[in-house]
Amino acid sequence: MTDPTPGAVLRGAVDLSSLRNRPQPPAAGAGAGQPVPEASASALVMDVTDASFPQVLELSRTVPIVVDLWAEWCGPCKQLSPILEKVVIELGGRVVLAKVDVDANPQLQQAFRAQSIPMVVALVAGQPVPMFTGAVPEQQVREVFAQLLQLAAQNGVTGTVPVGDQDAADGASEPEEPPVPPLHAEAYDAIEAGDYVRAVDAYERALAENPRDADAQAGLGQVRLLQRVQGLNLQEARAAAAAAPLDVGAQFAVADLDVSGGHVEDAFERLLELFAALPTDERAPVRERLLELFGLIGDADPRVIRARGRLASLLF
Repeated sequence: MTDPTPGAVLRGAVDLSSLRNRPQPPAAGAGAGQPVPEASASALVMDVTDASFPQVLELSRTVPIVVDLWAEWCGPCKQLSPILEKVVIELGGRVVLAKVDVDANPQLQQAFRAQSIPMVVALVAGQPVPMFTGAVPEQQVREVFAQLLQLAAQNGVTGTVPVGDQDAADGASEPEEPPVPPLHAEAYDAIEAGDYVRAVDAYERALAENPRDADAQAGLGQVRLLQRVQGLNLQEARAAAAAAPLDVGAQFAVADLDVSGGHVEDAFERLLELFAALPTDERAPVRERLLELFGLIGDADPRVIRARGRLASLLF
């Protein structure tokens, strides 16, 4: 999102017509500077579904909405989402964050043409505003949000979600979340700083202390993936893989990029084809990488179940 103007950005890059459910225009007086009716601090960050999306579109006529398209298995999503939430909360109701789990909401994934995630799109006056794809640094997020607020103001969308004393009182009655273990906190800080080596070290130390720490195991897999794809160029990686179909390193690079971008089945298919084509004594690294990615996505995921079954058939 660079130098946005209403004419350049507020047009049909994304077709949301099938999800609108004919929302009505806001009533007179609900425009600039007016608080959003029936909203509270809890609405600053909301989970949105295919069914509830029409209400989000309607809300975007009064306050800009930032849509975070993510998935549970997506490591970069887990890196970006806390940054988005932090910035939205700091803006004090001037922006609302709508989180969309693309696996659970295929209509929204299709409508936003989410070919890779994390993908962030804004809604202003019911119209989509492209923002960015992939995990980006906090400073860049702040810059893009500032541009979004300028664009929203140009289109008369300057409402706010009220955040008052009652919201704070409601929050105070909720049970406190357990503290984050120190090594996990160290890993989170390192990930936010882009220091994946330090994050890997923190998670490995956590697992040395408790080998059954499932969160540390999952975090380690996600950070290792981020570390491997850092600095890779997708077009160059694909060209190298196409030129050398049996080059394990080249195929690994594209598979990692596919997983980080949400193309999980493509990654599994690539590695399974490589596994089948290699001599038996050269297959072990491919099997290990597949098992690592299975753990990253989750054993209960149907894509993992299918790929694991095919891998088993190739072993016997």
